[in-house]
Amino acid sequence: MQALLDAILDIVANSPPGKAKQLASTVRRIPSAADCALLEGWATNPSAQTRLSALVTAWKASRIPSDELAAMLTGAAAAYAQARGEQEVELVWTGPSSKLVATRKTEQALLQVIDATAHRLFMTSFVAYDVPSVMAALAKASARGVLISMLLEASDKHGGTVSIDAIGKMKTTLPAARVYSWADKRNGSFAGGRVHAKVAVADESLCFVSSANLTGHAMERNMEAGVLIRGGATPRDLHRHLEALVTTLVVSRV
Repeated sequence: MQALLDAILDIVANSPPGKAKQLASTVRRIPSAADCALLEGWATNPSAQTRLSALVTAWKASRIPSDELAAMLTGAAAAYAQARGEQEVELVWTGPSSKLVATRKTEQALLQVIDATAHRLFMTSFVAYDVPSVMAALAKASARGVLISMLLEASDKHGGTVSIDAIGKMKTTLPAARVYSWADKRNGSFAGGRVHAKVAVADESLCFVSSANLTGHAMERNMEAGVLIRGGATPRDLHRHLEALVTTLVVSRV
């Protein structure tokens, strides 16, 4: 039975919803697995043919009725569509393009998160400077009433590890923002640690997780990778985790 379930999932995950429903409808009209030759017209490419062959083989071994297999295909297709609707993950890439795979740029993804924020935005970065488009978007978000929280690495003069006082500049440029640092690292397991996370999360519903700092080079010249996640548990859990670091005083407002 597990082979059949795997084959069903493989077909549903790699077929348009309409095609999966079409297959279920055709299966329902077939007397039994012995008549599976009637399904051959469904597969229109080699990959689909391979998946259909695996399904037919597993179906014959399971000996379940046609209407039961059709119901399993229909249910799996509906569940998969629901899961896809709850969370969408998109690849984000800055740097040389392969010309073969479509990707979003880091700056575009970050601006999307900022512009989409209605109430609360939480961002983290090791350093932050020289990104006029991002700062302009943050200023607009602040002006429309968004509560902006930002966790940055402190300068070496304030217990951190970078020479640039990004926190001071951010407070001057964006005075309404709540800026935090992780300066108290007396716990032995974190001594010498740095704020190396690069994330932006809006309203617990949209988040960007990236290798890119908030710098011009990261937005335009470096090879950086990340993911943009819409919906589901990840944006919610990430936002709540960051706010919990504030509540538990792991990070402190500057």
